[in-house]
Amino acid sequence: MRLGCAAYSYRDYLNSGSMTLEQFVDSCAGMGLDGVELTSYYFPSTEREYLNRLKRHCFRQGQHILATAVGSDFTQADSQKRREHVRMTKAWIDHSVVLGAPCIRVFAGPLPEGVDENTAFRWALECIEECVDYGREAGVAIALENHGGVTGTAAQVQRFLDAIESPWFGLNLDFGNFIGDPYPDFEELAPRVITTHAKVSSNFGGERRDLDYRRIVRIISAAGNRGYLSVEFEEEEDAMVGVPRFVEKLKAAVR
Repeated sequence: MRLGCAAYSYRDYLNSGSMTLEQFVDSCAGMGLDGVELTSYYFPSTEREYLNRLKRHCFRQGQHILATAVGSDFTQADSQKRREHVRMTKAWIDHSVVLGAPCIRVFAGPLPEGVDENTAFRWALECIEECVDYGREAGVAIALENHGGVTGTAAQVQRFLDAIESPWFGLNLDFGNFIGDPYPDFEELAPRVITTHAKVSSNFGGERRDLDYRRIVRIISAAGNRGYLSVEFEEEEDAMVGVPRFVEKLKAAVR
């Protein structure tokens, strides 16, 4: 498997302006990573000139742009707001094509107050299906993250995977976003994994514990996936210290 890193790992630095996306890419190259996930939140521009320049920088640093990522919310009760997020996601599919990213990470959305889960699921499904169709035409896969709300459990995620059987749709499996023993969930969902978010730890039923990445690599590899373990660092430790340390742990697990 390959190793990458999501720009979100350095969100404090990127949000403050003390790090640019180019410097994030340089940092990943310095750690000997294979690729970068470029989160939409941190782009200073989406003009073609800037996207081309950033793509060239990644190429020169030997970093594959493994994915882009958006903060989509397809469960909003206001249908016009859902449409806005579909348009935003389609725009980022277009940006992904320019950047050469084969995949875009999306969220389904939270469960709004006063809305039953079946209704929220239908809203999100309709939006995601439209994005998958658009992504198929563009050659960009849609990776739905298990991210709480209507995707908080393996069963909720599987409901989307069962409803959309397109080869251009699958899962961005975040190893730290389930509650309880996550390993059976990883095994269940592994066949539809497109990419991943590698967290240091997870909530094992109220107790925060480090994840076993040797076990995780075996599970994902057994499903035929040779793609990315992409670091998404959320520990309290400074990312400048914590990310490189975690990367070394992942390298050992992959070896």
